[in-house]
Amino acid sequence: MTTTATRPMTIKIDLDTRERVQRLADARQRTSHWLMREAISQYVEREEKRQAYRQDGINAWKAYQANGLHVTSQEADAWLDKLEAGQDVEPPECHV
Repeated sequence: MTTTATRPMTIKIDLDTRERVQRLADARQRTSHWLMREAISQYVEREEKRQAYRQDGINAWKAYQANGLHVTSQEADAWLDKLEAGQDVEPPECHV
């Protein structure tokens, strides 16, 4: 296991949210510090994945604009129907 340096960071939250965090921490027999670190870690991971998904879409759109390669929705639907039926088939070929 590698050790990463940690540094304190201060956040300001309203009293109601602070109490809610403390109740959840107590219910899970964890500290509020642990709960907030876990929440932030999960949020950052989820948002990084969302950003990567968005960037993949942008890159795909740029590639399509550059080369025009695509499959029609009918071709994609037919392929997905075969997969759903349990057939192990290759995806349709992209074309202009």
